[in-house]
This record gives sequence, C-alpha cells and structure tokens, in this order.
Amino acid sequence: MSDFDSNELEAPTATAVLEHIVRSIVDDADAVSVSSSTGRGDKVKLEVRVGPGDLGRVIGRRGRTAQSIRTVVRAAAVNDDVDVDVDFVDA
Repeated sequence: MSDFDSNELEAPTATAVLEHIVRSIVDDADAVSVSSSTGRGDKVKLEVRVGPGDLGRVIGRRGRTAQSIRTVVRAAAVNDDVDVDVDFVDA
C-alpha cells in the first residue's frame, strides 16, 4: 500500500503524516509517493510526487495548502527528533 519502508526513513512519523494528508487531498491517491533524503545540514528532505493534474490541489491557492502541509509535517517531525523540508515535485 505504501511506497516507503519506515525502517529506511530518517523521519518515519513525518513521512507517514505527509503521505496521509496528501493522499486525502488528491484525486489519484495511488499515484502519491514520498521519498526522503538527507538535506542541508541535519535536515531531512521529503519529496512528494503526485499524479498528473493533482499538483495544483496539493499546492492550493497562493501556496496556502502546501504551507499548511509543511507546518503539520514539521510538527510531526518533532516525534522523530529531526527537522524536515517538504518539497512538492512535478513528476
């Protein structure tokens, strides 16, 4: 069901929260994938890819939805004891 293995991730809670939120917003939930990598410094970079036509739904008007998602995921990352950056990638 999920495109990630929480044993391999640096931020499993934040990644699970991010995937859940994005899947609930988009039309094609099966096309959602979240990947992680080490970003600048100690930050974990989470990249979200969605199906064609769904990127606008995730970003929202003036980027408000994307900013809200970032805020919630950063709060969830406290449980993982890491800082995260969330990028929405056009696939």
